[in-house]
Amino acid sequence: MTDNQNLLAEQRRALILDEVRRRGGVRVNELTRRLNVSDMTIRRDLDALARQGMLAKVHGGAVPVVEASTHEPGFEAKSVLEPSAKDEIARAAAALVAPGTAIALSGGTTTYALARRLLDVPDLTVVTNSVRVADVFHEAQPAGGGGEARRGAPTVVLTGGVRTPSDALVGAVADRAIRSLHFDLLFLGVHGISVEAGLSTPNLAEAETNRCLMRSARRVVVVADHTKWGTVGLSSFADLGEVDTWVTDRGMGEGVRGEVTEHLPGLVVAGEEPA
Repeated sequence: MTDNQNLLAEQRRALILDEVRRRGGVRVNELTRRLNVSDMTIRRDLDALARQGMLAKVHGGAVPVVEASTHEPGFEAKSVLEPSAKDEIARAAAALVAPGTAIALSGGTTTYALARRLLDVPDLTVVTNSVRVADVFHEAQPAGGGGEARRGAPTVVLTGGVRTPSDALVGAVADRAIRSLHFDLLFLGVHGISVEAGLSTPNLAEAETNRCLMRSARRVVVVADHTKWGTVGLSSFADLGEVDTWVTDRGMGEGVRGEVTEHLPGLVVAGEEPA
């Protein structure tokens, strides 16, 4: 009986670890439904895996172990994490954009997904420090080079700067360009978000560039999936109170939502009707 219980526990923990690595994070309530066990059993499993250094516990769930607060995954590595959640977030965030406005998109895979959703919004001015985001708009222009841009096509301003592993442009050149501009709406991707550390990134130069973006925006919208909650990078660049809205996905549990709304003016959960 004991051997069977141990075997079941090992199998269950292997499934949990696979889910954490595949999705970039899991919630306790999701695991209890999927594995048909109690909340307490899942929490014991997470405790055991955390003691082995296999994952990191966060409020209400677990995330993969990050090598260090300075570890910065590349764009391709991040693009395979939570793709459906990012697409839902992009769809909800795009609904906040009115034709003819000036917006900014920071670097990141979620802002990249958002850029693809904005191609049909007319007369936008888009400021970005993301090479990938700029490419989305550039590649949407008619081929041939000699013709005029399509009617209502966006005006895209790409800052200069030093390229990060996530294909964002940062540093003094980027900061100087951003400080001279003013935009209605900033969509900001983040490495991590928490009550204690606020918004954070593993890249010191990117932290300063993100501060410049926030100062130049009338309204700041964070676009980040639920697994970013509880993650802390090397450098904090803003408090939660400096964010107007966080657009996230349905993977965020009710308990975390309550905690977030205590510190943020607005929370939009993609795919759900507003309360």
